[in-house]
Amino acid sequence: MAKSFSDTPDDCDPLIGFEKEAAVTKSQQDPLFDMEDCEFMDLFSSIYGSCQENTMEEKSELFQNQQPDNCKQNDHMIMPFEVQSQVSELGKSLKDKALSFSSAAVELESHYERGLKKTNEETFNNLRSENNVVGQKLTMEEILRVAGERFIQFSINKEDGISTFIHPYGSSLLGLSIDEARDVELVYLLLIAIENVGCQHFDFASKMITRCLLMASDSGTPIQRIAYYFAIAIRERMHRETGRIMTEKTKQPMNPVKSHALETNITFLASHKELPFTQVMQFAVIQSIIENVRTDSKIHLIDLQIRSGIQWTALMQGLSEQHKHPIKHLKITAVGTTDQHYIEGTGQRLLSFAESLNLPFSFKAVYVTDMRNFKEDLLNVEAGETVVVYSFLMLRSMVSRLDCIENVMEAIRKLRPVLMVVIEVEANHNSPSFVDRFVEALLFYSAYFDCLEDCFERSSQYRMTLEGIYFNQGILNTVATEGQERTTRNVKIDVWRAFFERFRMIEIELSESSWYQANLVLSRFVYGSSCTLEHNGKGMIVGWKGTPIHSLTSWKFA
Repeated sequence: MAKSFSDTPDDCDPLIGFEKEAAVTKSQQDPLFDMEDCEFMDLFSSIYGSCQENTMEEKSELFQNQQPDNCKQNDHMIMPFEVQSQVSELGKSLKDKALSFSSAAVELESHYERGLKKTNEETFNNLRSENNVVGQKLTMEEILRVAGERFIQFSINKEDGISTFIHPYGSSLLGLSIDEARDVELVYLLLIAIENVGCQHFDFASKMITRCLLMASDSGTPIQRIAYYFAIAIRERMHRETGRIMTEKTKQPMNPVKSHALETNITFLASHKELPFTQVMQFAVIQSIIENVRTDSKIHLIDLQIRSGIQWTALMQGLSEQHKHPIKHLKITAVGTTDQHYIEGTGQRLLSFAESLNLPFSFKAVYVTDMRNFKEDLLNVEAGETVVVYSFLMLRSMVSRLDCIENVMEAIRKLRPVLMVVIEVEANHNSPSFVDRFVEALLFYSAYFDCLEDCFERSSQYRMTLEGIYFNQGILNTVATEGQERTTRNVKIDVWRAFFERFRMIEIELSESSWYQANLVLSRFVYGSSCTLEHNGKGMIVGWKGTPIHSLTSWKFA
């Protein structure tokens, strides 16, 4: 018999994912919503049709690395040896393809005793031999490895405790192309700069950043682009620590401004089409939700931070196909702290789409000035409603506000949802050491910029908007800011698991059907093989060439 979203085995349990979308005003959004809606539903229908042809802990654990908001930067001053250990460990980690920095000092001492077994020249010769292709370009990972080894090699030679500057096209880079040599040197300069910022050698670090910005470009290779934004973030941090005020010419916005709303909405439409992450997670969402509410007639979906809501149109179509257990009413409650006009516009468009399907539907927007004021009675959950809670990249904005996140989780617990979906960035950007945060961010954003290189042209305005507004903001937030200014703090999936256990939450296994949907979507992309889907316990890690990007987990309350 044909298999649809609603015809999955009773023992299939879900895990759900979602996409990142831009916030725009209602007046700007109407034509773009229609464009995105048509494109998304065409894809939905195509995949949906193809599926029919197939059978198929403690509080401190989360916040142990949090820097208190009232702490001065000097309270977390990094000593020179610690900085050298942390940054040098990056080089070793890149070489060994490992991401652990917990015992950096011990590892560094051991590494110095062993010394380098190979020069960088031998390294890239071996890399080319491994590729077994004459003229094959080095990958992003290989460039990072060569730069890390280069940093370790020359960190041994110091002048007055400060790393010496090596000519960008010295003998150790012979054999690389001009772009590859520049890329290696850019990463090397960033490592030298971050080491010296940590040691408060600002004059020398400033010279490295100046050199880096002369070689970097926001329209060049992925390394040149990412070096450009990291150099800006390091310079911003130095200006903050030294009390200097940046000029208007060089000052970078810490948050996207509303004047970019229309541009970024079009940008996210393009990213939805070209990048695999969004659609992979969206269809895992649709499959999993329908599996968990297949026998229920009144469904109440609570979206903690709704954006365009386009993924819910696909959910509506899936629910409307359920003939064995028809839906009597679908309610979506959007919770927001800003953009009231925009959220109401999203609701109107969802109402129109539901009417086209003859699906009983209602939309409600709940506004709170701060998530500290979020209470379960604001949601008006009625008797007989099956509640599903959806949180996409929401909780990470509350990591630095313990009272806020606990209030939200307690309110959700009282709702007793059958399913709570949590999608977060799979990275640790919450260390009190900005050097550690720099290391994690460099690895994370390098993978994302590598994805953009494969999926977009370098001259693409959509790509430049993504990098120049959203990724630039994330890099600045992670590297340049401290305390209350560091509003977004990503932590990894195991940290969230330990936190959720405190609320007696039980993780739910992602069903085989959801994995099937995710892989089916992935197969439609030219570079889909570079997007990795990995099991992590009962959850899913979505990555790029092995580097984690997002975590998807789903939960119920005991």
